[in-house]
Amino acid sequence: MSMVFSPLYLPMVGLVALFIFSYLSLLPTSYKLSVLGLVYSFTVLLPTLLIRMYRRYQGWTPWQLSQKERRMVPYLISILCYFVCYYVMNILLHTPHFMGSILMGALIIQVLCAIINIWWKISVHSAAIGGVTGALLAFAVIFSFNPIWWLCFVLVLAGIVGTSRMVLRQHSLSQIVGGYCLGFILGGYIILIV
Repeated sequence: MSMVFSPLYLPMVGLVALFIFSYLSLLPTSYKLSVLGLVYSFTVLLPTLLIRMYRRYQGWTPWQLSQKERRMVPYLISILCYFVCYYVMNILLHTPHFMGSILMGALIIQVLCAIINIWWKISVHSAAIGGVTGALLAFAVIFSFNPIWWLCFVLVLAGIVGTSRMVLRQHSLSQIVGGYCLGFILGGYIILIV
């Protein structure tokens, strides 16, 4: 569950939801696929490859890379990739506003998690699913729809992801709750104000 619901995939999930449930569903399929391909390349593929190359260069196992003091370079790699994706989508391609707000939310959540990680190991998995929850509620306000069933589904997923992180002994309960609260507040707030 921890790998399936990796924080790297959640901007893709947000965009797919926008393409299905909002006025963005009217966009041509080829355009939607090209945007999803771009976002996948910069938020999943490139960070994953670069982080694996860095881990192998250092000679670390995945478990060693998860230690708090070794997470800064992977954070920076991911943040840089997200920033480049946001720049390409909004500045160069002029994509619709809501697409960029999803990336901006994910980017700000990662930056704050990286800063907090200097002192305390916060759960990025929980922050990401918290961001999805906050964004879901923000989009429910913006598009005036009842999110109750989607909210229930996301909350169950959040519980499963948080539990999996504890079972894997990657985080404590306070790190998971802290990450979720940070993501929830930022995810909702950024969607509403950006």
